[in-house]
Amino acid sequence: MLKDVPSPIDLRQPADAQAWAQTALSKRPDRPVFFARLAQGLREAGDQPGRRVLELGSGPGFLAQHLLQALPELALDYVALDFSAAMHALARERLGPLAAQVRFIERSFKAPDWPQDLGLFDHVLTHQAVHELRHKRHASALHRQVRRLLSPGGSYWVCDHWAGPGGMANDELYMSVNEQAQALRDAGFSQVEPVLALGGMVLHRAR
Repeated sequence: MLKDVPSPIDLRQPADAQAWAQTALSKRPDRPVFFARLAQGLREAGDQPGRRVLELGSGPGFLAQHLLQALPELALDYVALDFSAAMHALARERLGPLAAQVRFIERSFKAPDWPQDLGLFDHVLTHQAVHELRHKRHASALHRQVRRLLSPGGSYWVCDHWAGPGGMANDELYMSVNEQAQALRDAGFSQVEPVLALGGMVLHRAR
């Protein structure tokens, strides 16, 4: 039987969450490039103000801060879902007044009922979080849950590390670029395209 890959840190602990947040950008300096591409994607979608956005594994608020600052004209209805209260605390501190535009939900997307009562979204985003399922075999099930949360015409934006040359060595925790795309197709998405690959991470858009 396949076993999940244990995490070396517990991001629910304030010290671990703080340490992760302090080094995330230095370890992955290309993260802002992905944030900018996501902002571009939301802008190009031609959304009207008030569109609903769900971020899975929202962490210390890096992506939320970028999008809310870059897209004030969209007045995003932003939902940040993370299993760590410590990460939410860091996000609120980082966002400052922008935190008033965010609904913080403490919930693990590994739980089978995590989508309960969230409603529908125009965009679902996840950045560097799918591998926190702790085994790649769980990815398609997560993507199926997300597909049911999307409004008609909505988009699912998935960014994570890849396994293979230039990427990560652990091919149980991480997927190749092709495996990532196939997991989205297996979940029922008919349009899956890589929109950015850089620094060992790839961003897919699925519809």
